Amino acid sequence: MSLVEVKSVTRQFRLGQLSVRALDDVSLQIETGAFAALTGPSGSGKTTLLNLIACLDMPDSGSVLIDGTATSQLSESQLDRLRSRSIGMIFQSFNLVPVLNARENVELPLRLHALSVKERWDRVDEALDAVGLLKFAGQRPDSLSGGQRQRVAIARALAVRPRLVLADEPTASLDSGNAFALVDLMRTLNEAHGVTFLFSTHDDRLLGNVRDVIELRDGRITSRNAQSGTRVDRSHPTADLQEVPTCSR
Repeated sequence: MSLVEVKSVTRQFRLGQLSVRALDDVSLQIETGAFAALTGPSGSGKTTLLNLIACLDMPDSGSVLIDGTATSQLSESQLDRLRSRSIGMIFQSFNLVPVLNARENVELPLRLHALSVKERWDRVDEALDAVGLLKFAGQRPDSLSGGQRQRVAIARALAVRPRLVLADEPTASLDSGNAFALVDLMRTLNEAHGVTFLFSTHDDRLLGNVRDVIELRDGRITSRNAQSGTRVDRSHPTADLQEVPTCSR
């Protein structure tokens, strides 16, 4: 069974007097353990599709299934539970709370779980260690570089131990060196722990490092190219990301 199944989904938005069809009869399956990228020009429907899979929005027609369950059949509390326990989100703007340090930012989603304080901190430290930032746990976002802030955002997504991580343009705010290193980090986490990754990107330089490239144009999937995917070329400068650690879970 696919982890994510999108069936004949359509989503429209009103812009004044106009109706814009962001997604037009889209069908897609994402298998467990996939490392896939959505690509296409701005306005092609990438973010809309990610929001539907993340249960942040609902389709006008068609259905989205997570682990075989149609999200439209779930109550708000059930959707909240699904989002908080099974889906991790990474945003291009990081969405970190500026007055909290890295450890506190990563802990935030865990406060929704019935965990002891020790269990929360153990998970936080594990996630920060996975992205190589444990020694920066006490620093606030404004004292971290862009690459480090993005890794805090990844740690926050990983702390809930999700089966699926969704990322909307995760490299958009990073320079080339950090962008390549970030994709390498996500690949390492994918391969080491079986976390399924689906992210959107405009960066053609990164697509050679992705096993499954799905192209959208005008709200439709126009091509899908499953490939072996090569590891990131570490001859590129990796700025502050540098070596990618591996953690045990």
